[in-house]
Amino acid sequence: MRSAHWMLAPLLALLLALANSDVAAQDQVIQVTAERFKFTPGVIQLKVGVPVVLELTSLDRKHGFQVPDLKIDETIEPGKVTRVRIVPEKAATYDFHCSVFCGSGHEEMAGQIVVSP
Repeated sequence: MRSAHWMLAPLLALLLALANSDVAAQDQVIQVTAERFKFTPGVIQLKVGVPVVLELTSLDRKHGFQVPDLKIDETIEPGKVTRVRIVPEKAATYDFHCSVFCGSGHEEMAGQIVVSP
């Protein structure tokens, strides 16, 4: 009997991993790059209720990604991917901007998340 329980543990771990990967596979992934003094894309189109993972990367230096109305405030480090999961709850336009000073064009480093029904 004891060996049967030992064999169930790896099977259970595998099933849990597969279940978690299915949830992640349902999320739409949008890659967003930051570099002095812009985000690409500058406008991110989302749908209400559709889970999205923003994969934020920096092409040159440390930047920030702040969306005050969605309570998002992340730091983007060069060479790393910062993931932010969003499930928009209402149709609206949300402004985002760089929250880490990056030079003389920093004030223009901004964009929008547009959520449609």
